[in-house]
Amino acid sequence: MAAEGPTVQRRRLGLELKKSRERAGMTQEQVSAHFEWHSAKVTRIETARVSVTARDVKDMLRLYGVEDQDYIEAMMALARRSKQRTWWTDYKDIMRPGNFVGLEAEAAAVRVWEPILLPGLLQTEAYMRALMAVGRPSDLPEEIARRVELRIARQARLTAEDPLYLSAIVDESTLRRVVGGPKVMREQLAHLHDAMQLPNVNLQVLPFDAGEHAVMGGPAVLVELPEASGLDVVFFEGVAGEYYEEQPAEVAYYRRVFERLSASALSRNATADLIAGVRDEIKK
Repeated sequence: MAAEGPTVQRRRLGLELKKSRERAGMTQEQVSAHFEWHSAKVTRIETARVSVTARDVKDMLRLYGVEDQDYIEAMMALARRSKQRTWWTDYKDIMRPGNFVGLEAEAAAVRVWEPILLPGLLQTEAYMRALMAVGRPSDLPEEIARRVELRIARQARLTAEDPLYLSAIVDESTLRRVVGGPKVMREQLAHLHDAMQLPNVNLQVLPFDAGEHAVMGGPAVLVELPEASGLDVVFFEGVAGEYYEEQPAEVAYYRRVFERLSASALSRNATADLIAGVRDEIKK
């Protein structure tokens, strides 16, 4: 299990600040107006979109009427730790605004649904480069190299001492869409077979005949954080942009959606057989 890092600490701090504000009966707008902040700053702090200084934390808790000095000191310490540098800090210029990489790096488990492409955690370098060549045609070679480097670094969690548990469900089309040419795709499918041998990786294919389901609109990732009740999050990505669902009731709903999707997908063995069969069908 990954140690609790700055991303989880920032989310924990945001949740505590939100609880204190709500107990004080104040709105986010009222707090922002009191401190003469941008109207969205409190929202961003509570949802861990931005960091917050220990002094701001102290001032906010005082405004909320919190008098427990030990609690205030603990929250200030949490604010300081949430600013610590991590291995992904050097890649922040190419990371998503919501720091998905940080969440994934500190997660105990992720559940992934991919209807179009194979999950980034299971991609070969050649597959990545083929996607980036068409998806980011204006990027310089060194920019592409950094993006590939970051994705490979993310994959290291799968074979770490305390590995990430990955449960991935992919649409059958992701196997049959030849990305990068036959050779690249055959190697990619062989890599999927190898990854499935890891005890912490569960890959299932949702066959074409499974019919309609609740997440047909695009990819989704349920990030389950270690021992952090109420902090799990669902990430959605689409043409129109990205969205994080953080409300516990909604996260619980999508957890059930993933369970139903898994029940409709092929078993582990049937998935392995299909991958092997599709690989054999691709011309060398």
